[in-house]
Amino acid sequence: MSSDPDKLVAKADKLTKLTLTRWSADWRNATLNYEQAANAYRVAKKYEKAKDAFEKASKGQEMLTSPWDAAKHMESAAALAKELGNWNDVADLYRRASELYVECGRAQPASDALGKAARAVEDHLPDVAVQLYTDACSLLEEDDKDQMAFDLYRALTAVHIKLEKYTDAAAALLRLGLAADKCNASNSQFKAYLSAIIVYLYANDVKAAEKCYNDCSQIPAFLGSDQGRCGSRLISAYSEGNVEEIKRVAQSSTITHLDHAIIKLGRKLPTGEVTAVKAGTEEGEGLDEDDLT
Repeated sequence: MSSDPDKLVAKADKLTKLTLTRWSADWRNATLNYEQAANAYRVAKKYEKAKDAFEKASKGQEMLTSPWDAAKHMESAAALAKELGNWNDVADLYRRASELYVECGRAQPASDALGKAARAVEDHLPDVAVQLYTDACSLLEEDDKDQMAFDLYRALTAVHIKLEKYTDAAAALLRLGLAADKCNASNSQFKAYLSAIIVYLYANDVKAAEKCYNDCSQIPAFLGSDQGRCGSRLISAYSEGNVEEIKRVAQSSTITHLDHAIIKLGRKLPTGEVTAVKAGTEEGEGLDEDDLT
């Protein structure tokens, strides 16, 4: 059997093409040849050819009704696309691998594949990474594996912050809080709530921060937690226009135990003119009361 990968691919291509003398494709032998060629190309660092051969091997395993092996080959192709810096390919191939894992009924590896894609592309295609992280979380939640999604939500939050999409970052943190609540992981839950409050304050949306604090305070255990007390002190300091107190709370150990991306935002508080914010907030509350009557 030839070990020249070019010859292996040529032979495999032949086996899958129908001719007057070959009425059905021999996917079993073709796939073996593609797999051998892919590994030989990879060892020789011919990444483009290796990637193509793994994609063909994946297609072969699909034809042999083996979606698990097809997914594995698709992941290998995606990893090679990463080596080549083909970021759109990285996203597409990992997504295809994820779909194949879903066909096997395996949510965890399906989510992992999307997570790998998101991490690989987030510096190059941040908007694509956001979608990949979001879908990776959804796969786990649908399979009642919420706890596995915590790190994905944190990564998603960090990308939103990088893109300066603070409302989206806060929403991701609140979804993390909800996932943590389902798992009775109250420490992660309360950290997520406090982080969301900080994100809103950093975006200078004090009303949203207050609403977020009030919503989270419906959970009595949050009020009694370090994170709840810290959130309360921050909101009070803002409503009093006390810049020194805001800075003091922002340096507290409760905030330094949050994720790095949130600590960085916290250290920059307050970002706006606090007294002006205070006046605007009170006026806004007056309007809200009128709306209710």
